[in-house]
Amino acid sequence: MKRHLAAGVSGLLLVSLALTGCGQRNAPAAPSGGGEGKKVATIGVIAPLSGGLSAMGNGIRNSVELAVRQANETNAVPGWQFKFVAEDDQGSPDPGRNAATKLVADKTVVGVVGPLNSSVGQAMQPVFESAGIPLISPANTNPSLTRGADLANPVRPYKTYFRTCTTDDVQGPFAAKYLLDEGIKEVATIHDKKTYGQGLVAAFTEAFTKGGGTIVSAETINPDDKDFSAVISKVKATNPTLVYYGGEFPQAAPLSQQMKAAGLGVPLMGGDGIFDPNYIDLAGSASANDLATTVGAPAESLPSAAAFVTAYEAAGFSGGYGAYGIQAYDAGTALIEGLKVSLKDATDVESARAATVKAVGAVDFAGASGRVAFDEFGDNKTRTLTVFHVADGVWKAVRTEDFK
Repeated sequence: MKRHLAAGVSGLLLVSLALTGCGQRNAPAAPSGGGEGKKVATIGVIAPLSGGLSAMGNGIRNSVELAVRQANETNAVPGWQFKFVAEDDQGSPDPGRNAATKLVADKTVVGVVGPLNSSVGQAMQPVFESAGIPLISPANTNPSLTRGADLANPVRPYKTYFRTCTTDDVQGPFAAKYLLDEGIKEVATIHDKKTYGQGLVAAFTEAFTKGGGTIVSAETINPDDKDFSAVISKVKATNPTLVYYGGEFPQAAPLSQQMKAAGLGVPLMGGDGIFDPNYIDLAGSASANDLATTVGAPAESLPSAAAFVTAYEAAGFSGGYGAYGIQAYDAGTALIEGLKVSLKDATDVESARAATVKAVGAVDFAGASGRVAFDEFGDNKTRTLTVFHVADGVWKAVRTEDFK
């Protein structure tokens, strides 16, 4: 799951990393809609706006709000004014499902961006499907959400669900290939038993072993664990060259710290769930040389992201856009691009929902993160990923590829 506020596309990017952990609930509100003579369509966001993952969640929230503001300013859909609302899923399935149910009950809701966590997305998919409302995630990376449980025989479970991010069945093999290319052949894996972490480790393990690597230990933790001494003892006994972790930074950071303190002085590598400046803040000096993969390319290397970065800063948000801001902005833009078609001659939101799902599925545009176009499963056709490592107290990109 996880690019940050910059005063320019390059120079102040690193300074902004520290801002991502700041609260973002006090950002200026988007226009509420209902301009004279205009019909109202509501665009929602569901993300963790409180708790340990709130820096990522608020980055998603702010980035979609920016897309909505710009749509209203440019009169993107003549005759319609967009209203923006955000709901807190707390990073958990039950609150996420409740948030989805609340938005579905609003007859003006025309589409929703979110959530951050794959397990939350899994819980809310049926709610939006039953209402015929498109849900576009910028961060859910578990492949089963679009292709079903049997990835060898993919079937799309929900026609209303889309995502702008690359999936774990690409991210895991990308990480495996990078390690094998670097000569790392013996790895221990740990995951947090959640949908995202478990799926990421499974994809990594399959590709790593197929490429000639060996998983010397495969362990799990619980999402709320704080003491990792038992699992570290098991892993340490197998003498791995690296530990690959499936989960998010609130657990990964203390795990890395406790590993190093226990004498397991090898790098920890994770997916986009740990790619956040808070990981470095929490792990401290123990994070040095740790690695993470994330979806897309670094903002500073993308000319397509420059306008977004500039507009984000000018919008006055109190924190950074996080690892998924660019994908969230593109998800909001994808929804708005679809609405240009579905609302053009519509009299109300409810009657246009089926047309909106169809129109969103057909979008194809140059977004901040690159080309955005969905395949038959609702996945983005763009599959760019980056490996980062921690050096001098910050995440630094070491490899970006369009993974095949």
